[in-house]
Amino acid sequence: MAASHVREYAAEARSTSTFGRVLVSARDQHLVVDGPVQNGCPGEAITPGELFLAAVAACGVELIQVIARERDTELNEVSARIAGTIDRSRPVRSDVTLFNSVHLELELAGVGDDEAAALVAAFTAR
Repeated sequence: MAASHVREYAAEARSTSTFGRVLVSARDQHLVVDGPVQNGCPGEAITPGELFLAAVAACGVELIQVIARERDTELNEVSARIAGTIDRSRPVRSDVTLFNSVHLELELAGVGDDEAAALVAAFTAR
């Protein structure tokens, strides 16, 4: 049977009894998310902005592993570090809040520089 080209994802979020604390669920997995302290929220758990950046980093790590497997490339480890900045005094758009900048750094172990560059290029092309 051929793999489907369509993938559907769903998640839910609901408020809790603590102001600014949200319970996020996807399938049978649950995660507590706090709004940032700048919004008067607890800021103790991962924030929505951090969760967004973590999702991008996780996507990068996972896809590079998939691409390496598709190419039959022995890849020992992939790690990602990501950072973003939102400058409310210099909005990218006036109608929504967007990151002004995001920097993603990937580190691949077990492959040479040329193969690492090829894997990252394949990831960024997807």
